Amino acid sequence: NHVSFNKAIPVGSTITIEAKVSRAFNSSMEVYLDVWIDNLNGGKTKANEAIYTFVAVDEKGKPVQIDKIKPESEEEIKRYEGALRRRQLSLVLAGKMKAQEATELKSIFN
Repeated sequence: NHVSFNKAIPVGSTITIEAKVSRAFNSSMEVYLDVWIDNLNGGKTKANEAIYTFVAVDEKGKPVQIDKIKPESEEEIKRYEGALRRRQLSLVLAGKMKAQEATELKSIFN
């Protein structure tokens, strides 16, 4: 869905990628990834982030229902709420949803 390259990662650096499901829908889930450069002093610096959408499928490749998630932290709540807007935007752009049905997107502009 989106990849943001905010900071160059020097050659030879050690990185950590943290991935969390930001929201689960019916059979799809949005996964938010944060990429960190591990500093020599033990700290870390955020370099990049990405958002991916995955669909859960059975052995035959057919989409299956997945459990919903409940965000807890402030950041998780922010990403959870944003996931619905990003999903609606993707559906509108793909022609799978009418713009007037995208209630979360419309609320931004009202």
